[in-house]
Amino acid sequence: MELTLLGTGAPEGLPRPSCPCAACASARGPWARAATALLVDDALLLDLTPGAVFAAARAGRSLGAVRQVLLTHPHDGPAVELPAALPPAGRVPDGQVLTLISGHRVRAVPMDAPGTGYEVSAPDGERLLYLPPGAAPAGLDGRAERPLDMVVCDVVGRPDAVARLRAAGAVGPATEVIAVHLDHDAPPGAALDRRLAAAGARAVPDGTTLVVGEFHAVPDVPRRVLVTGGARSGKSLEAERRLEAFPEVVYVATGGRRDGDPEWAARVGLHRERRPGAWRTEETCEVAGLLGADGPPLLVDCLSLWLTDAMDRVDAWDDARWRDGGQEALRARVAELVAAVRATRRQVVLVTNEVGAGVVPATSAGRRFRDELGRLNAAVAAECEEVLLVVAGQAVVLRG
Repeated sequence: MELTLLGTGAPEGLPRPSCPCAACASARGPWARAATALLVDDALLLDLTPGAVFAAARAGRSLGAVRQVLLTHPHDGPAVELPAALPPAGRVPDGQVLTLISGHRVRAVPMDAPGTGYEVSAPDGERLLYLPPGAAPAGLDGRAERPLDMVVCDVVGRPDAVARLRAAGAVGPATEVIAVHLDHDAPPGAALDRRLAAAGARAVPDGTTLVVGEFHAVPDVPRRVLVTGGARSGKSLEAERRLEAFPEVVYVATGGRRDGDPEWAARVGLHRERRPGAWRTEETCEVAGLLGADGPPLLVDCLSLWLTDAMDRVDAWDDARWRDGGQEALRARVAELVAAVRATRRQVVLVTNEVGAGVVPATSAGRRFRDELGRLNAAVAAECEEVLLVVAGQAVVLRG
């Protein structure tokens, strides 16, 4: 089954006409995207968009052999003129199956937002799932008999759609996930590629033809990632984005609770509200034990608070205690954590603070914390396949 993406953008396209924003300003050349529309084996058109005939011609395709046009979502604005020789556009009721004269079977999949998804099965058995913008499958209670060959969906806007499909077994290790409906919230260029790769997905330019079921190297999701940055740099959000397409995540909060501190409680509350509801939270500093156990991916936020707890346990803030065994005790605990990061079989994203570029602390205890955190960050980074530095909300790749 061949799939040609006549467009890969949001319904209004990218760049949007007369929009002065930075996302539109950078959406040029291969990053310019028309509204998403899919042509399957030259016989089935999913979503009729303005300029579909010209988009097909640019891709070396023709719509002359199309036997069915299906819409996935309500189209705002003026009606799209139906090109000559194309059959009328329609939608299939949820749960029903449409069999085309070409031998393709199309099953309508219910969504949790206005629109309809379509699972297309080729005569040879390949299976493609296409979802409308801003929507995820609804009612995925049972396990899929086998994974889909390809999923085309709004990965940036609805990463939880991929998470639901993974949880139901519809997306497996060999499933190719293609991101479409790309809009202003999608970062440009390499930043988009990096975010999608973290979800096991990729984006392609408009006009690309893909063979569904053909072997393709699925983006390799790094098993260990360290995200560092300064205060309010966006490092925690970057770390969370790397796991939002997975159905189960254990969020390891190393800060714990602080009774009588409403500002800290507000910070914790904002983090909780931002995380997917399916994630489970563990408030603990026993990170090495979690790394050594089997289970879903871990998000550890953050190593600087973990170090604060480790220094508390050995009374490393006191100069005399530091010289009298505190240093050795702390280094042993750090070595245990680093060894656990090295040996873990779980996917893990660790967050830490970058404090080496700030003002030199006025006290010996403050300087000790800064130095030990720098050593801890370097040791953990050496064990990670990918290391990111987040500055002003922008992630810079240091490794990987």
